[in-house]
Amino acid sequence: MPIAFAAVLVAATIIAGLAGWWVGRRPHRLSHERGMMMATEPAGGTTATGAATEPLHAEDPRIDRALDALPLGVVVTDADGFVVYQNQFAHQFDRARHGDALVRAGIDQVVTSALRGSSEDRAVDLYGPPARNLLLRASPTYDPCDPPEGAGELTGSVVLIEDVTAAHQLDRVRKDFVANVSHELRTPIGAIGVLAETLRDADEPEVVDRLAGRLHNEALRLGNVIEDLLALSRLESGRIEDPQLVDLYDVIGLAVQRAEPGAEQRSITIHIPPEGRDPVLVRGDQSQLVSAVSNLLDNAVKYSEVGDEVMVEVAETIEEATVAVVDHGVGIPASAHQRIFERFYRVDDARSRATGGTGLGLSIVRHVVINHEGSISVTSTEGQGSTFTIRLPLAGR
Repeated sequence: MPIAFAAVLVAATIIAGLAGWWVGRRPHRLSHERGMMMATEPAGGTTATGAATEPLHAEDPRIDRALDALPLGVVVTDADGFVVYQNQFAHQFDRARHGDALVRAGIDQVVTSALRGSSEDRAVDLYGPPARNLLLRASPTYDPCDPPEGAGELTGSVVLIEDVTAAHQLDRVRKDFVANVSHELRTPIGAIGVLAETLRDADEPEVVDRLAGRLHNEALRLGNVIEDLLALSRLESGRIEDPQLVDLYDVIGLAVQRAEPGAEQRSITIHIPPEGRDPVLVRGDQSQLVSAVSNLLDNAVKYSEVGDEVMVEVAETIEEATVAVVDHGVGIPASAHQRIFERFYRVDDARSRATGGTGLGLSIVRHVVINHEGSISVTSTEGQGSTFTIRLPLAGR
């Protein structure tokens, strides 16, 4: 059983016990004077007359603080459906936005089932932005003072609101990764098989040369995918074996050397900061940082028009250094900004395949930046170009 799910079950058991004891003890005053009906009044820590709801355990505020610290929402109702308690996580859905109204409607529905004596789970997907996935779990609560042989008097319900966005994203990334890596490997392998079979039966030297060239290109493509996957696997370990002081100007120089052949083929000029400046030092792995900047330059060259310019800019503040790669190419639509750092994600799939991209470059960049305790951001307008900015803590800061 996953640790997170086990923790939720333990929390639900404790909360249900407390709710049953407290609601069963004081049902009348809370259900009619201090609470509010979910279906008619928004819950927000106040009654229909504006008075504040009482804490779950007025004599011991530590219970309220503990419930507020939980990474999930807690809503407790009495047997009539009046809300008698909710923690801070649940309060965020009191706002009048459309998404919050959907969550409240979902809570109404699961509470109705719980008050009939049956537990219910309901998923609520909010499309944002930002997108969120919530899971509502409602259970009936009973009076623990009733004899153990009886079912007990139903005293209300308790609803847990769990944010499962990260789990949904992880599941989607996992599925996409399996599908994409299968496709990326199958395509060149299939092409190599077909080309080899055709080459075996070819007699004309020109045909043989042409097929051999295509066979070589597909083999290189397959090798690039495997190399990027291995690099990404190493980076995901999150370790830098022997961090050293690294000058970002040296990193840029080495990265530009890698990108220059592709840039020359497309007549693209890469502008870098002038020489003779004081070094900008960060602590980390130079080869990883060179890989990150060269991947950004590679993308900037591939997605720029022939004859364009690409600029690399370096800036420094008291605490951090920034490296920005600026292009004036095709740009990135706003809908793709949140996904471009995922493995194999391509904004323009056809163009990426035509330029030989594996779809792993930006994912590699993100992991390099994470390993160096930095961050990366993108600003882009479709049709006007993109700016990728890496921020890294300065050495000694």
